[in-house]
Amino acid sequence: QNEINEVPFFDVQLPYELALKIFQYLGKAELGRCAQVSRTWKILAEDEVLWYRLCQEEGYLLDMSISDHSCWKLALKNCRAREHMLKTNWKNRVGAVSQLHYEPGRVLCDVHCCDGVVMAGYSSGEVKLWDTHTWDYRAPVLAAVPGPGGAGALPHVSFVRINSSLAVAAYEDGTVSVWSLLLGQEPIHHFQHNQHIQALALAPGGAAVATASGFQVRLESPDDRGVWQTPGTFEIQKLVNFLNLVPDVTGSPVAVAAAEDIVYLLKAEAPGRILHSVYGQPVTCLDVAAHEAAFGIKTFGWLLNEPNQILLYNLETNQCVTKVGNSMGDFSCVNLHSSPPHMLVAGNKDRRVRVFDLRQGQAVCCVQGHQLGVCAVQMDEWKVVSGGEEGLLCLWDQRMATKLWEMHARHPVRHVWFDSHRLITANIPEEKNPRGSSITEDDPSLHRKYRGVIYSYDFSVDQLAVDSVLPICRSSYDEVSGYSYNIGLAVPYDSI
Repeated sequence: QNEINEVPFFDVQLPYELALKIFQYLGKAELGRCAQVSRTWKILAEDEVLWYRLCQEEGYLLDMSISDHSCWKLALKNCRAREHMLKTNWKNRVGAVSQLHYEPGRVLCDVHCCDGVVMAGYSSGEVKLWDTHTWDYRAPVLAAVPGPGGAGALPHVSFVRINSSLAVAAYEDGTVSVWSLLLGQEPIHHFQHNQHIQALALAPGGAAVATASGFQVRLESPDDRGVWQTPGTFEIQKLVNFLNLVPDVTGSPVAVAAAEDIVYLLKAEAPGRILHSVYGQPVTCLDVAAHEAAFGIKTFGWLLNEPNQILLYNLETNQCVTKVGNSMGDFSCVNLHSSPPHMLVAGNKDRRVRVFDLRQGQAVCCVQGHQLGVCAVQMDEWKVVSGGEEGLLCLWDQRMATKLWEMHARHPVRHVWFDSHRLITANIPEEKNPRGSSITEDDPSLHRKYRGVIYSYDFSVDQLAVDSVLPICRSSYDEVSGYSYNIGLAVPYDSI
């Protein structure tokens, strides 16, 4: 009996390739049972093609080919074990936390993150980058374009945005600088607005930039030769509050802008189109995915019978797909682009975080634990991370609707980003010039109080359980004199 080329299937003999096609319909448990039938079935059930396919279907090692591993069954086992360890560390607050420090005399103005690379802009006009993939957090400073007056103090940074290839910063004087993450610290493009910039947007996966200044929205993108040009300039009736670029757009860039109670769909080389407009219902938050846009609307006085809601629009048909939410508070933040399919998470000024199922048009989870309004949210399949105006960062288990843990800092949590094993948060102060110009290098205690801070949490650190729990108190107590605000409590305990 030739069991190398022909596999026994009860009373028939099948070629190995045909038997392998039959086994491709089986899962992990079924393959394990089949491996116990006979020696031939064991060889077939542990074929590398089957386990490579299972590994790809579960989303592991997608960038590898079948020849990169000698045992794909073991590779899948290790990936699942690592995922279980990361989930356990997230739930138990086990990991390492680091502060992305900067020199005294600088107040944090804006933070943005992409795939673990953090970009921060400061009141000194300087822009810095950190790559949290490595433990070397010393950041390069991106060079700024000299102003019209030549050398001198740089204006404050208003907004920063970063994606996988570009970094963009907008300054208080209306200047916008664009850097390439591959070419170095000198800007590759810059342009000037005559007025203050209200909003800045960068395409998540492309090379398009959108800015809103005064009543004008401007789109910038490079052509095929890499020369930057302006494919579209739009005049808006009202001041823009929120601006996003639609991701995964081929050809000319497409932007969604919210100006008070009007939402515009702006396509380059085409006239602007009003996506939504209801008088007396201003837009309070905005987020855009590949084919949809979600934004919160606020009602006033005579419209109190219709509570505040989040509207979801299809950008291809320009029609409202669904309305979710039933809250008396204003929706202050919404996350659509990084949420699981058919899901949406939103934060509200009523201190609640809501997770909506867009297919049902209703909330599947509603949690409350912040002392003030929620200003930053993100979710995945099982957890929600939210940041509040009071500086509280909360991790929620959305299926159990319970809080797992919380961390606290002085200023509002304006930015939250996480992946499977990293979490980046930014506490950005409201006041960029507290007490005039008294924050200098000669007064480090006052600067520590008002500077703002960026935290990087790593839940994949392999340490002893006692040493790896995120500390309750981060202060080293090596200062000569201590203050109540530099003790650095992670959780506001009554006593230590």
